[in-house]
Amino acid sequence: MSSSGDSFFTIKSLREQVYDYLRFQLNEGKIRPGSFLNLNEISMELGMSRTPLRDALFQLETEGFVSIYPRRGVIVNTLTLEKIRNIYEILGGLESSVMVHIALRFRESDIDIMEKCNSQMRKALDQNNYSVFCEENLKFHNVYLDMSDNLEILHYIKIHKERLYDFPRNKTFVKEWELHSLEEHKALIELLRKGDFNGAAEYIRDVHWSFQVQERFIRKYYFAKHSELDVSEEA
Repeated sequence: MSSSGDSFFTIKSLREQVYDYLRFQLNEGKIRPGSFLNLNEISMELGMSRTPLRDALFQLETEGFVSIYPRRGVIVNTLTLEKIRNIYEILGGLESSVMVHIALRFRESDIDIMEKCNSQMRKALDQNNYSVFCEENLKFHNVYLDMSDNLEILHYIKIHKERLYDFPRNKTFVKEWELHSLEEHKALIELLRKGDFNGAAEYIRDVHWSFQVQERFIRKYYFAKHSELDVSEEA
């Protein structure tokens, strides 16, 4: 394939360009959740006219990242406790559904990969490396999610995880929560090794993605003052 063909397939969509820009600005502290966006500035920064910019923002609005108010502007949505509750319920339902439907595709080698991801998460936690911890956590879940042929489900899972983790990304640990996650992963791996995929699906829905089970950690991670968090990753 020619180099021009390669570049064609790596071009990001307008939605991705605007999303990446807003995520970067949020993580740099240049804009904050609840603030209005300067569309002229974004248009200039991205070299994008107002019409495609508005189209991209309309898509981000349908996904819950921003809200558009006629004659007022575009505001970056704040992640409230109620929104987190709803997202957890959605993710629990979707991921558990995937687990049931891909059961016959699972191999021991896939479970081995999940176990390796969990070990890497533990190592990252010991090293206070939050970025690697998050990456390995996503890889752990993607072992079974990537087996699904249901692109609609995978699309919505991706959007909701972006909403939870990246808009903006919290660069701090709640170490007790991370340790609980590691133990939950071990319990899930044990169910999979036994071939209990229905049990694994229920565990994903009723424990791992249960708002009630995770609420005390969620409150600390998303809403506690920075000084109350356990570990901060060094820049």
